[in-house]
Amino acid sequence: MKNIYLDYASTTYVDRGVLKKMLPFFSNFFGNPSSLHMAGRTNKKAIDMARAGIASILKARREEIIFTGSGTESDNLAVIGTALANSKFGKHIIISKIEHKAVLEAAKKLEKQGFEVTYLNVDQDGLVKLTELKKSLRKDTVLVSIQYANNEIGTIQDISEISKIIKLFKKEKRFPLFHTDACQAAGALSLDVNKLGVDLMTFNGSKIYGPKGVGCLYVKIDTKIEPLIVGGGQEMGLRSGTENVPFIVGLSEALKLADKIRIKENKRQMQLRDYFVKNIMKSVDGVILNGHPKNRLPNNINISVKGIEGESLVLMLDHYGIYCSTGSACSSFDLVPSHVLAAVGLSAELAQGSIRITLGRDTSKEKINYVLKILPVVVKKLREISSVA
Repeated sequence: MKNIYLDYASTTYVDRGVLKKMLPFFSNFFGNPSSLHMAGRTNKKAIDMARAGIASILKARREEIIFTGSGTESDNLAVIGTALANSKFGKHIIISKIEHKAVLEAAKKLEKQGFEVTYLNVDQDGLVKLTELKKSLRKDTVLVSIQYANNEIGTIQDISEISKIIKLFKKEKRFPLFHTDACQAAGALSLDVNKLGVDLMTFNGSKIYGPKGVGCLYVKIDTKIEPLIVGGGQEMGLRSGTENVPFIVGLSEALKLADKIRIKENKRQMQLRDYFVKNIMKSVDGVILNGHPKNRLPNNINISVKGIEGESLVLMLDHYGIYCSTGSACSSFDLVPSHVLAAVGLSAELAQGSIRITLGRDTSKEKINYVLKILPVVVKKLREISSVA
């Protein structure tokens, strides 16, 4: 049996070159970066180099790069930290209905603390309605958070255009700040914070062939933000706790490698993605592609198959050694339909019949052809079972 992993939006393996860079910092160089002795200074230098490497790719300052324990923590810090720090200027924030739960749940938490949240609608392709954004901006709006690329359907938002809308509003006012969750975008799209026009940006290691358990938050200089974790004041006072040196080194190296091969790998994955979509629609009737048909991540394929349940399809594909998901891995235990698919107007039936296939560096045409061979067989079996039931 083949083992074909097609859930790269959930997590990636650690690149061997990245792991090689990390290994010395587990045992050979283990000093606390806050210590004054040589063992500590050696690790402090490693963090400084990692910070400089990431800042270079983001076109940011070194002191604007904050290391955290995950993408979720970075999102929480960006949304809750800025809202609380600037609450005297207003208690209104704006997010889209298709944000990752790390942002959605952070917004809900703020609602319990007296904040008002506007949830922007998206069109059938998953693009934020910009006219609605313009109308939603108010003098008491302190933060707008819009995901760069969606983790379920792969739709890419025009972040620079959204930034222009916010900046036009901001001319006469101090706020709002603009945050984007770039966890899915990292490695595939440009992270130049100046061109994007963002004040805060999140990404992590587990989506770019780096280690799990490490995240990054870009915080534009002079942005007021409150820490969520307090203690020794590490990471410019925004994230206390002894730094995870090997993981930080791994995150920086992973981003560097991803940025180096980004354009070439995007082209390769896009060709495989389009090849799969074209052929699966020929071989299986009742297949619908979710998300923007063109303006989407190069590796993302989210489809709904009429007459089946997505969970059953994923489990049966697993039996054949094909690993994919029904949506966000963070929501895999939820029984309710995807909030993303509901927001783009998909019926509950179609939403329940959706699967997400995401390609990666190890995905080949041979592997895609195997999936194209097995998937129609599995769909037929499931539909037969469904009709009997």
